[in-house]
Amino acid sequence: MFAPTFAVAAALAPPPPRGGGGGGGEFDHFVVVDFEATCERGRRIYPQEIIEFPAVLVDAATGRLVSAFRAYVRPRHHPRLTDFCRELTGIAQGDVDAGVGLAEALLRHDEWLRAAGVVEGGGRFAVVTWGDADCRTMLEQECRFKGIAKPAYFDRWVDLRVHFEAAFGRGGRRVKLQEAVRAAGLEWVGRLHCGLDDACNTARLLVELLRRGVPISITGSLPAAPPPLEQARKQQQQQEMQQLLVPCGAAVCCYCGVASTGGVMAMPGSTQRRCFYGCGNWTAVSGATCPFFLMGGVVDCPIN
Repeated sequence: MFAPTFAVAAALAPPPPRGGGGGGGEFDHFVVVDFEATCERGRRIYPQEIIEFPAVLVDAATGRLVSAFRAYVRPRHHPRLTDFCRELTGIAQGDVDAGVGLAEALLRHDEWLRAAGVVEGGGRFAVVTWGDADCRTMLEQECRFKGIAKPAYFDRWVDLRVHFEAAFGRGGRRVKLQEAVRAAGLEWVGRLHCGLDDACNTARLLVELLRRGVPISITGSLPAAPPPLEQARKQQQQQEMQQLLVPCGAAVCCYCGVASTGGVMAMPGSTQRRCFYGCGNWTAVSGATCPFFLMGGVVDCPIN
């Protein structure tokens, strides 16, 4: 299991932050995550799915790595891991075969945080990542694609790379995690690209920045969902547009009076595989002539 690696990482964590809190500021705890996902050498697997869901809990005041969490996640669309993925992450096929769905992993992670007393009472904690991809892309897109509700605390996060680069100054160059850990004077623990090991090392680097008095703050967030009134207004406008549609033969006219052009949404989310219609006079050079836009049905709907 993950106990040996976490125990080593906790033992090698830097001393407590100076001044009893260092740069922890508004937060009492940090939850460091580093997801691993399905992958292939030289190309992207679509849809990409999380296969390891690890987290490390850090006490901001003491700098102590309190506990660790890990769940292996069973991919639905590409259940067989590629050779490259197994070699890169160290995750065996049996690990994901015996894993849980992403929704269950999220639930278990939330229960772990609640058992630690982090969530209740408006707990002051923040999710920490190395880069924006974990929360902005990987978790968000997969949850949208699969219709999974996730806790709101994943909607904003601390990209520790931002604070590291501000503190150490790397000339605008994107620094990799292992390089950053060593630049901070720490020894790398465990296997690179093992999600839990990466999270442990990110947590140790976080504590080192706290020890140096680096202020830690939120660096990234997802757009807020539109208020109910705004959402209702958009739905009403959509209905009104459909009532105003005038057939152009077998097609649909845009506001210009010509047949609209269309396509199919490919990005993961609630609109994926749905048709859309736009201005029929659109060109790559001048763009659309009119603001017409309509979302249609699934892929079997007519498209010009």
